[in-house]
Amino acid sequence: MKLTTFTDYSLRVLIYLAAQPEKRATISEIARAFDVSENHLTKVVHLLGKNGWLANVRGKGGGLELAMPPELVGVGAVVRETEGAAVVAECFAEEGNQCSITQICRLRGVLGEAVEAFYVVLDSYTLADLVQNRQSLAKVLFVDRPVGTAPAGRAT
Repeated sequence: MKLTTFTDYSLRVLIYLAAQPEKRATISEIARAFDVSENHLTKVVHLLGKNGWLANVRGKGGGLELAMPPELVGVGAVVRETEGAAVVAECFAEEGNQCSITQICRLRGVLGEAVEAFYVVLDSYTLADLVQNRQSLAKVLFVDRPVGTAPAGRAT
């Protein structure tokens, strides 16, 4: 199962903020750290805020911050919300299923079981688990670099 870019960016934003929980960040800072589009992150941040994972503090000294402790942000919940229903094969689709063996095929059950197992694993982790290596993350994410320069270990 391949996650969408939207889910990937959602997890990155949460990791960035959880890696330095005492500081607020801007969309621009996060975009620079990951060398991604601010426009994409704006949509991501909107959804994360709407779901209660992020708070947007306005005014001087404002920015983005986690709306709850990282221990309360379940990785599985974030992935479910950002991915939507898992459509791993045509037969999982509500509409447009043209497969002639859907009614008798056992693959759908096998794939459904695999998706369940995928989420069982994700549900066993929180955002806090993903940032236990805060010092290592800080060395990569929180360095001053000119605009347009990729993070360490990433080619532009």
